Amino acid sequence: MEIDQTEFRLWARYVYDISGILLEPAKSYLIESRLGPLLKEYACRKFGDLYQRSKMDSTRTIERRIIDQITTNETLFFRDNAPFEMLKYKILPDIVDRKTQKAFSSSPVALRIWSAGCSTGQEVYSIAIALKEVLVDLNKYNVTVLGTDISSMAIDRASCGKYSQFEMDRGLTFERMEQYFIRDGEAWKIKDEIRAMASFKKMSLMQPFAGLGKFDIIFCRNVAIYFTMDDRKKLFRHIEALLAADGGLIIGSTESLTGIAPQFEPKRYLRSVFYQLKK
Repeated sequence: MEIDQTEFRLWARYVYDISGILLEPAKSYLIESRLGPLLKEYACRKFGDLYQRSKMDSTRTIERRIIDQITTNETLFFRDNAPFEMLKYKILPDIVDRKTQKAFSSSPVALRIWSAGCSTGQEVYSIAIALKEVLVDLNKYNVTVLGTDISSMAIDRASCGKYSQFEMDRGLTFERMEQYFIRDGEAWKIKDEIRAMASFKKMSLMQPFAGLGKFDIIFCRNVAIYFTMDDRKKLFRHIEALLAADGGLIIGSTESLTGIAPQFEPKRYLRSVFYQLKK
């Protein structure tokens, strides 16, 4: 089923309104390929019919299905790897050193990390595994790794923490599989010690970030590239309010905050870059 230009303009506006994702005219194939199966499911003859069905659905069930289908959800464990090396050997040790020096008691050191646009959870669990490998004794720390995503389906899968062999092979060594996961039939499930570090929440990055609190480290990788320039600027203004004064922001390896968020300054570590708020 092909979508005509009138329908595409209608859908592009609708997708932007419900998700913040900008669809250029050249991306009409995304509507056709990803929402095509929903036409049959909801007995619609054309994409305009599905649009009307969704707009009239007071339960917003169809809208949630559309978001699930249109969001990319492309991810893998330790994606790009360099950010996790930077996390383990630069950002995290610096933050832990500062917090330890400021501590006035023997209570656990609090560490809060946010993975924005976490998809099906691989980034969250990669962060948690990296923390375990660096900190070793987690009893000395109060660790929270929050994963958020606009897709209900993605958040459900992330919360379950269960992955196929194909998904495991994308980024994990066999040693890490054996150490941090357990077999569950033909799949693998994250071990309780790592799962306990993580929490998940359905959230749109286009909405206010009320009630999230401050974070020591924020991952926002390969998410803003789907937004308009104005929405990117708004997103990083919101992130600014949530990042601790000497915390670290990690974005995608092909992304840059130049001309978008002048309140952040780049910090280089080996071949990677992270950002901190200007003093």
